[in-house]
Amino acid sequence: MKLQSGSNSDFVVIIVLEAPSTEIAVSELSRASAEVSEIVFFLLGAMTIVEIVDAHQGFKLVTDNITTRKPRSLLWVGAVTITSWEIRHLGKCLHLSSLATLSAVGFVTFFLSSILDNLTTTIVMVSLVRKLVPPSEYRKLLGAVVVIAANAGGVWSPIGDVTTTMLWIHGQISTLPTMKSLFIPSAVSLAVPLALLSLTSEVNGKGQESSNVLASEQMAPKGQLVSTVGTGALIFVPVFKALTGLPPYMGILLGLGVLWILTDAIHYGESERQKLKVPQALSRINMQVPLFFLGILLSVSSLEATGLMRKIGNYLDAHIPNTVLIASAIGVVSAVIDNIPLVAATIGMYDLTSLPQDSEFWQLIAYCASTGGSMLIIGSAAGVAFMGMEKVDFFWYFRKVSGFAFAGYAAGIAAYLAVNSLHFSLRATLAQAPIQCS
Repeated sequence: MKLQSGSNSDFVVIIVLEAPSTEIAVSELSRASAEVSEIVFFLLGAMTIVEIVDAHQGFKLVTDNITTRKPRSLLWVGAVTITSWEIRHLGKCLHLSSLATLSAVGFVTFFLSSILDNLTTTIVMVSLVRKLVPPSEYRKLLGAVVVIAANAGGVWSPIGDVTTTMLWIHGQISTLPTMKSLFIPSAVSLAVPLALLSLTSEVNGKGQESSNVLASEQMAPKGQLVSTVGTGALIFVPVFKALTGLPPYMGILLGLGVLWILTDAIHYGESERQKLKVPQALSRINMQVPLFFLGILLSVSSLEATGLMRKIGNYLDAHIPNTVLIASAIGVVSAVIDNIPLVAATIGMYDLTSLPQDSEFWQLIAYCASTGGSMLIIGSAAGVAFMGMEKVDFFWYFRKVSGFAFAGYAAGIAAYLAVNSLHFSLRATLAQAPIQCS
């Protein structure tokens, strides 16, 4: 992800100067700024909550409950988050069979990334893998699994991936239909690469079991309480939107406000704990990220105001009338081009009158734009973070992982179409069934 908001701002100014009149330019700019600000405020709130949880060693709750060190077991752990209770009890079964262990590990990153963004999830889980496994080819594969799982896990939750959040905030998708329709395809897009990677020599080799070298840092005072409230604040956002009808950024800011009061009360009068409070957490946030979104989304909104995005949408409709193919192609392109401007452009191309909320197209866009980024290491923020942390080069990932990631991507699309087809068939059957009156 290239964070170049300055050039995007220059582009917006050029577009505004080309407007027919100043009044039209100001009106369009005000509208676009209001829409973009909702996403930026949401990101700022979510990033601050995650930073506070991390400062209190909240992610230690996950790492402390992963007991297995076996290679094939860790491969699956790198992919799915289960609750601490489940992991502890699964840990008792891990020594029974290596195949039983495989089904236990893959569920950590997957569920964690449905609550956190995929970048934060990747950083947390790759850091964990680095503590569990010594430098090796196998550790790189574990990191690749984390990337695939982080991108897949963010698909089925409206707060799990930035692109899914964009579609949710703009009204293209809603919470429950998205979770019901995309959970299975997301899980398939992860399970297929995991199954294929499990057959490779790096995973099937005997390898050496690593020692327990997890960090011994203690959680901050009341760290478990802060982590629970922070996680609850993130999960509460879709519920808040459904109950009140207010935009999601209001829900995330409400949760941040509660966390702010809580941390101030817990650490009141403790000067050495100032870094655990919200003001200091805000100062540690990488502001380049929200500024990048601001520039990109304003640029796309400017193109939308000129009518260019609608023309592109009409061109695609004329030459590729199948919405499944369009969404699939956008997913493949997202492996090369950042998925955020791609999704923003897609929102500008198609309106909700022609493609209503929760239609097949928008759900496939949410799936394809996120999981498509796993096909190349540069295709997502998660991949770029993994590349930097493990010093993995582009061609290693392309040789070892890209084929498996593409297989999962295609299998997920097939799973989505199959589930949708079955759903419509059942509805048609029930509609045609005769009603018997006694």
